[in-house]
Amino acid sequence: MICFTTLSFGQSASKTDQSQIKQLIIESFDEIWSKLDSKNIDKYYTKDFLLLENGEIWNNDSIANYLNKAILDKPIPKRVNSIEVIEIKILNKTAWIAYKNKAVFSFDDKKSSKMYWLESATAVLTKNGWKLEMLHSTATKKE
Repeated sequence: MICFTTLSFGQSASKTDQSQIKQLIIESFDEIWSKLDSKNIDKYYTKDFLLLENGEIWNNDSIANYLNKAILDKPIPKRVNSIEVIEIKILNKTAWIAYKNKAVFSFDDKKSSKMYWLESATAVLTKNGWKLEMLHSTATKKE
């Protein structure tokens, strides 16, 4: 009975962590990339966060610079993200996630374009909860 309780608790804790990792990905894209808000970088990314995007290496400063310039371009497209999780693995205070990311960009609520990526990310558990440490993004062909 004790073993069963421990096993069940371990499984539910893992499901909770997996849910938190998926939510971290969703919220970071919504709060940083959809809103073009550099103020949310520290909320979702570690201080030494790296983004590997189509052969380029970005850090928090280069992301903030990009977002601060993008917010000045008018009109600003509405971006809606969809995340399809492939797999999540968690070991102690580190996690990785592989997922498909789709973004629909529209102007004045009219669809204008879709983009697709295959991505992976690592996260670490900090005193403030899970934060992304690295994200690797590869653009893929349209579905």
